[in-house]
Amino acid sequence: MSVKSPCIDVCKFDGKTGYCVGCLRTRDECKSWKKMKDKHRRKIIDEKSERATMLKK
Repeated sequence: MSVKSPCIDVCKFDGKTGYCVGCLRTRDECKSWKKMKDKHRRKIIDEKSERATMLKK
């Protein structure tokens, strides 16, 4: 089963971190999500809490 996209249709990117404030992915990660292997998708999702912390700084 493939890893579902974390997109919540907010799609606004933070200028400092480069992360989407909705799903916490970079623009490149969002663009290439469909072509990524599940291993890489899981890694991005596992980093979500760390990215959220960076976004709050």
